[in-house]
Amino acid sequence: MSVSRRDFLERTAALAAAGFVPRLPDDLLGAAAPATAAPMAWHGRGRPLVVSSSNGIKGVRVAYDRMLAGEDPLDAAIAGVNLVELDPTDQSVGLGGLPNEEGVVQLDASCMHGPTRRAGSVAAIEGIATPSLVAKAVMDYTDHVMLVGAGATKFAKAMGFKEQNLLTEQSRQDWMRWKSRLNANDAWLDHDDDIKIKFTTGTINMNAVNGAGDIGSVTTTSGMAWKVPGRIGDSPVIGAGQYCDNLVGAAGSTGRGEANIKTCASFLIVEFMRQGLGPQEACLKTLERVVAMTETRLMGPNGRPKFDLEFYALTKDGRFGGATLYSGGKFAVCDEKGARLEEAAYLLKR
Repeated sequence: MSVSRRDFLERTAALAAAGFVPRLPDDLLGAAAPATAAPMAWHGRGRPLVVSSSNGIKGVRVAYDRMLAGEDPLDAAIAGVNLVELDPTDQSVGLGGLPNEEGVVQLDASCMHGPTRRAGSVAAIEGIATPSLVAKAVMDYTDHVMLVGAGATKFAKAMGFKEQNLLTEQSRQDWMRWKSRLNANDAWLDHDDDIKIKFTTGTINMNAVNGAGDIGSVTTTSGMAWKVPGRIGDSPVIGAGQYCDNLVGAAGSTGRGEANIKTCASFLIVEFMRQGLGPQEACLKTLERVVAMTETRLMGPNGRPKFDLEFYALTKDGRFGGATLYSGGKFAVCDEKGARLEEAAYLLKR
């Protein structure tokens, strides 16, 4: 069945304007490819479960409840991260995210849908508060996986997403504080000397599996604070910021994206789980690979990385785990026991 551009825009404009982009019907996705046998054993029905970075503690409950009501796991996970994207007080994603060095908020996001093996991504998009939904629109309505920059923004507007100023007054003030301290001899006066400058790599990753064992994953971010304009971290990179395989499980990350990209870490975690490792063990083993791939300039005098990285993972049968490079991390979980924060395993003690 073919869909004309006019039909496509007319069919989706109203829903997209409301911030919701539906999946294409199965007959528009084409026949499913035959499944291959998975080394990881699967014994039928599992249990609904949502895992995310700690800033998703409210979102995991939303995602879990939506799955119990019959919603697709990817749609449920995206609804969970939308809470954070639309929260102006959270400066790590979406509305209110910390800007690049020029004071412009540029957002990245990616998602994967286990049952259809489809993925979508946007990078350096501006003026759209929910890049996770735009990434899903790329997945649902184009033959592409990633759109970037002005092209991603143009696509979002064509889909009916509302363009708005994402730089809140709080984030603008933080940007001014950072800018005033760049050079002691420049013309900018110091801005509130007693305020510590924020340097964040904040992100939210969320992975969900329903009772039938179907999986969805999404990661969204405003990226590294004060970044070079156009800088892309791991969040919109399929296999780095998140990865999903409906035969095995899903994984995602937060932290230093550059370190994560070089190891294709989320993909690697899922592959370790395919080989039989549990989610926590797979995350820890991947962190070992990250350390092995770390450049000398990023190592401290003690031979340890000068950055942190966090991983979150779940399996098709409802097991979960999380691990951080350094001790002290937590991650969010929601299952039949409710939404809560769990202690993350760690590779190195602080």
